[in-house]
Amino acid sequence: MRKRNFDLNKLPTHVAIIMDGNGTWARKRGLPRNYGHRMGARTLLNLVYYANEIGIKYLTVFAFSTENWKRPKEEVDYLMSMPIEFLEENRDKLDKDNIKIKVIGRRDRITKELKERIIEIENKTKNNTGLNFIIAFDYGAQDELTRAINKIIAEKVEKVDTTDISNYLDTKDIPNVDLLIRTSGQVRISNFLLWQIAYSELYFTNTLWPDFSIKQFNKSLIEYQKRERRFGGLKWKDEL
Repeated sequence: MRKRNFDLNKLPTHVAIIMDGNGTWARKRGLPRNYGHRMGARTLLNLVYYANEIGIKYLTVFAFSTENWKRPKEEVDYLMSMPIEFLEENRDKLDKDNIKIKVIGRRDRITKELKERIIEIENKTKNNTGLNFIIAFDYGAQDELTRAINKIIAEKVEKVDTTDISNYLDTKDIPNVDLLIRTSGQVRISNFLLWQIAYSELYFTNTLWPDFSIKQFNKSLIEYQKRERRFGGLKWKDEL
């Protein structure tokens, strides 16, 4: 039984994570960058099962950005193939644990095989009612907003409000992010879920992603529960 110093009744509904530091983790050990990505995938899997276990409803992770195509071809090729292996190896257990998987982002630039695996696992888990595990792949928030605006223009919608815009995003029907975590000591958003994190609590840690443990995740939840969320308003004590 893991020790938990947070309130299970006050968990964030939606946690998003920028999983940063795989390459740095590998370099510090004299290992190939791809090995760091592999170890990062192991960390992610542990966290997915744990988030499901404690009752978090939505977990979105930044797996591959629209800007990551600029990386060396060898690394890009590996990042295209790794999710296929990840989904194939863990598909049955994720489904058995009642986890629902959704992939957001563009699908016109990824490989045919990866696209087929994504469709397969989304269909296999679509009726599950546990954790909604959302993978942002070939995703960029500016690209997402641009695609949404073009859809609105194509449908000749004359006037929209914030709800309308949300309904054209990749995250339609998914609640906005409550807690955004970024590892590796970088303090920036990097074009991730810009619309959806408007009122998120931000948590930054120096820990490199492959070393991000369940204990450290619990620490982020404890910090989240200490914060007073106002959404632009005031609490009664502030008006006294």
